[in-house]
Amino acid sequence: MSTYLPSLFGENLMDMFDDFDRDFSRAFSRPEHVLYGKNAGRMMKTDVKETDNGYEVDVDLPGFRKEDIHLELNDGYLTISAAKTYSNDKEDNGKVLRQERYSGSMQRSFYVGDTLTEEDIKAKYENGVLSLVVPKKEAQIPQKRQIMIE
Repeated sequence: MSTYLPSLFGENLMDMFDDFDRDFSRAFSRPEHVLYGKNAGRMMKTDVKETDNGYEVDVDLPGFRKEDIHLELNDGYLTISAAKTYSNDKEDNGKVLRQERYSGSMQRSFYVGDTLTEEDIKAKYENGVLSLVVPKKEAQIPQKRQIMIE
């Protein structure tokens, strides 16, 4: 007689231990693994679309609240950072067999140019997607000046 496990565990209950071993060994070598374990490579996926007036940027940030996301413009770089905490303070109504949710933070930076200000960039967060509109601005090209040789 064979035993069927709930699909929550996949085909083999022991798979969770294989995942743990792989995640634990990588957690200290790549900081993003602290937040999402082996799924970190799929996080903060970004699409950038060029338009006539600028760029439309969509960043996947599922599971975050708007308050967890921060945007900063510094030296021409737009940095998107997100942090969240997972609390175990809930009443214990059973034995945890697998836990894949983590607390931590992640960030990603994009060079957008030195001529933009915070007011130029428009941001909206809806349904787990951060949408940004980054306008194109003409860079100030310095005039060519000759230096006289004595």
